[in-house]
Amino acid sequence: MALTPSTMLALCTKAPDFQLPDVVSNEKISLATFADKKALLVMFICRHCPFVKHIKDELAKLGKDYKNQSLGIVAISTNDVENYPDDAPEKLKEMALELGFTFPFCYDETQEVAKAYTAACTPDFFLFDHNRELFYRGQLDDSRPSNGIPVTGKDLRAAIDAVLNDQPVSQDQKPSVGCNIKWKAGNAPSYYN
Repeated sequence: MALTPSTMLALCTKAPDFQLPDVVSNEKISLATFADKKALLVMFICRHCPFVKHIKDELAKLGKDYKNQSLGIVAISTNDVENYPDDAPEKLKEMALELGFTFPFCYDETQEVAKAYTAACTPDFFLFDHNRELFYRGQLDDSRPSNGIPVTGKDLRAAIDAVLNDQPVSQDQKPSVGCNIKWKAGNAPSYYN
């Protein structure tokens, strides 16, 4: 496992469109799925990563807490399932059902969506405003699997509350860190070293 930080994509970057299957419903999910939402949170996660396992309950709680607000949420897993079978779509479906995810959990088989977002690690968070311009990218909070700090989601929740309430977001955004995305052989993007 390589400890990998977010690429910290430039703020105001437009959300790249995508069309991916939800592992639970098998429906195709795209930006248009969330057209009626004021904000959109795109999360790159997976099942096997210890950093995601550490925050999985908070991810489920985020979905429940913001379910009745104008926030769209989509989780995407993009890992190479040949070498990481725990991240295969049927295992992702089990995870979504176990945790009670209230948002789609998609599988990016080609890894092209992850590249479009410059996703680097799991977890990696991208929050977009009503114009689908990047408002926040960075960590959920300061908690890590071994540092003893409670998982609260405070950084991401503050950004979500700001975008939903038309408030400015802090420019002091700390990168998320986690396991590197497991790129298929020969498929690693130029921003991954």
